Amino acid sequence: MRVGFIGLGHMGAPMSSNVLAAGHDLVVHDVRPDAAAGVLAAGASWAGSPREAGMDRDVVITMLPGPNQVEEVLLGPHGLLVGLPADAIWIDMSTSVPAVADRVLTIAESRAAVLDAPVAGAVTGARDGTLQIFVGGASEDYRRVRPLLEAMGDPERILHVGPRGAGYTVKLMLNLLWFAYVSLTAEALTIGVRAGVDVATLRRSLLTSAAASHFLEHDVLSVLERGDFDDSFPLALACKDLGLAVDLARQTGVPAELTAMVEQIYRRARAQYGDHGGQLLPMKLLEDLTATPLRLPEPQE
Repeated sequence: MRVGFIGLGHMGAPMSSNVLAAGHDLVVHDVRPDAAAGVLAAGASWAGSPREAGMDRDVVITMLPGPNQVEEVLLGPHGLLVGLPADAIWIDMSTSVPAVADRVLTIAESRAAVLDAPVAGAVTGARDGTLQIFVGGASEDYRRVRPLLEAMGDPERILHVGPRGAGYTVKLMLNLLWFAYVSLTAEALTIGVRAGVDVATLRRSLLTSAAASHFLEHDVLSVLERGDFDDSFPLALACKDLGLAVDLARQTGVPAELTAMVEQIYRRARAQYGDHGGQLLPMKLLEDLTATPLRLPEPQE
C-alpha cells in the first residue's frame, strides 16, 4: 500500500518503521523534522505538510497527542483533508474521544473513509509490532486495512469493536482502568505495609485471592523491584487521557466519582513530579506522603 504517516513521537516513530519494514511505500510527516531521521534513513520519504502526506496515498495514519492536534492536522491551512484522494482511508490511531468522531471525522468522511484505531502496548509494543489495536468504523474499511494494521499489532489482538468512535471509547476505558489499578494498588499496599504486613507477603497473598490482577502480578514489579515509575508514558499524557474519560462520562450522563478522583490523584502527581514523570508516580506520591517505600527485598546471592 501507499501509506502516509503523520506523528513520529515515542509511539509513531517505531510504528511507522514497522509499516516500512512490512514493504509498504511510506511517506512521513511530523512538526519536528528531526523525528523522522531514523525512518527516512531506512527508506521512507518526507512530506513537508499534512496535505503532502496525504497526496496519492491509499491510507494515511495519524498518531497524535490528542483531539486538538488531530483537528489541526486535518483542517489546518495545509491540512490533510485537502490532500486525501477520494478513495483513501484515514486511520486515526491517537487516543481521543467520540466527540471527535462526531465532528472532525464527519468532515473527513466527505472526502475519504475514516477509521479510529487507538492502540495499547506502550513503546515496547510499538517497537516490536505487538500492539493491541481497537478499530471503530465500517467493517469493509477495517477488512481493507487489516494487513496494514498487522504490520503494527498482534494479529490476535487487533479488534473491530464497533462503529465510528468505538475504538476511541474502548481505549479510554482501558486507560481509565489502568490508572485506577495504579492508584488503588498504591493505597492497598501502603495501608497493608503501614499496618505491619511485609510487602512481599501482602502481594503474594493478594495474588492468590479474588483481588489478583495483571497489574499486581506483573506491572507493579517495576516499582517494587527497581523503583522504576515508567517514564515511557508521561504524567502529562495520563492526565490528558483521564480528562478525556471524565469528559466522556459527562457526555454520557454517568456519575463517575471514582474516575474523577483518579484524575485528581494523577493531577496531584503531575504537579509534584512534572509533566515528564512516569505514569506509575502516583505510587511514589503515596510513598512520599507516608514515608513508606514499597520495595521488595533484594534476592539473596
